[in-house]
Amino acid sequence: MDDLDSRLLDLFAVEPRIGVLEASRRLGVARGTVQARLDRLATTGVITGWGPELSPEALGFPVTAFLTLEIRQGAGHDSIAAHLETIPEVIEACTITGAGDMWARVVARSNADLQRVIDQVLAEPGIERSTTVIALATQIPHRVLPLARVAVGR
Repeated sequence: MDDLDSRLLDLFAVEPRIGVLEASRRLGVARGTVQARLDRLATTGVITGWGPELSPEALGFPVTAFLTLEIRQGAGHDSIAAHLETIPEVIEACTITGAGDMWARVVARSNADLQRVIDQVLAEPGIERSTTVIALATQIPHRVLPLARVAVGR
């Protein structure tokens, strides 16, 4: 990553539909340079996708909760993750250290609907118990772009 990569990422983050030609004009570099940089950033895994970012709230799922799952010894994290993947309301899951084994971010249509989602999660016999906290507000949404700026010393 260098300064041009960082400026390119900033530009596409603010205006994702700008296009390579317009990006090259604004950055003052050749169109081929922009395309080559985007291709390299995608190939190396810096850029992980070009799809639209979706809002669970706008899709009708305004409740966000975090489940800390305790997994039965020998059940395996992969089998638990496979189960969680079948539940559309599970939007993220991570193996963790500390007072649990896995953490899952889930969404629901209401607090009552959250109980249904939790019941689906707990239907997996490998999960011994869970603790749930409900998010009241999002103070900082998921972000990665500031890391790109730090990576190049901006």
